[in-house]
Amino acid sequence: MAREFNRRYPGAPVTLHATRKWLEGEAIPAQDKLRVLADWLGVTAEWLRFGQGHALVGVREPNREFDYQLMRDIAALTEAHQQVVRDLVKSLRRAEPP
Repeated sequence: MAREFNRRYPGAPVTLHATRKWLEGEAIPAQDKLRVLADWLGVTAEWLRFGQGHALVGVREPNREFDYQLMRDIAALTEAHQQVVRDLVKSLRRAEPP
C-alpha cells in the first residue's frame, strides 16, 4: 500500500509503518494524504474520514495518474525551477480564452 500511495502522492513518501497505522486505525492521515487516498479509492474524503455523506464519487479522470507523477516531478525541482513552472502556468492560463 505504501508503494502505491507514494506513486500517487506528490509530497514526501510515507513509510510502510505509517500505512499500517492507517489501516489498523491507529492513526489518521493528514488531510492532503486523505484526499489522495480518497481519490485512489474512488470515495469522498469526507466519507473516508468521517464515514458520513456519499461514499462514491463520479467518474474518475483517465489522466489522474499522470497528474500525480507530474506533481511529484515538480516537487522534486529546485525552488527556482518550481518558480519557473509557476510562471509558465500563469502565462499559459492568461493566454487561454475565457
